[in-house]
Amino acid sequence: MKRILGPILCLAIIGCCMPGEREALKPLPEKGGKFTYQEMYTRARLQAMAAVEAFYIDGWLELEQTAQVLEQSARYLPRSSEPPAHLKVSLEKDADQLRKQAVRLGEAARAKNDKTANEVIQQIQMTIRTLRPEE
Repeated sequence: MKRILGPILCLAIIGCCMPGEREALKPLPEKGGKFTYQEMYTRARLQAMAAVEAFYIDGWLELEQTAQVLEQSARYLPRSSEPPAHLKVSLEKDADQLRKQAVRLGEAARAKNDKTANEVIQQIQMTIRTLRPEE
C-alpha cells in the first residue's frame, strides 16, 4: 500500500498543474474582460512553451493552433491593465513584433517548414523575454 501512495500522490500533483497550461491554449473572447499585464504575459509565455513542445514532436496542427492563440495574446498585451513602467515605451512595438512572429509561426506550421518554425520559435522566446514584467 505504501508503494502505491507515492505514485498516486505524484499523479495528483501533476494533474493539478495541467489545467492552467491547457487554459492558456484556449482562445480568449474577442470582446472579453480586462486582463492584467501579468496574466497576459504568463499566458503568452505558456503558449510559447507549448509551441516548443508541439514543434519537438512534429505536432504541426497543434503548433498552428498555438500560434493562433499566441497571436491573440500579443494583441491583448498592450490593452492589458497594470503594464510595468519600464515597458510602457516599448510595449506596443514589442507586442506587435510578437504578433507578427506568431503569424509567421502559424504559416511555417501550415507549410510544415521545420527550419522556419525553429527560427521563429527562437525569435518568439527572445521577444517573450523582452516583455518580462520584472526589470
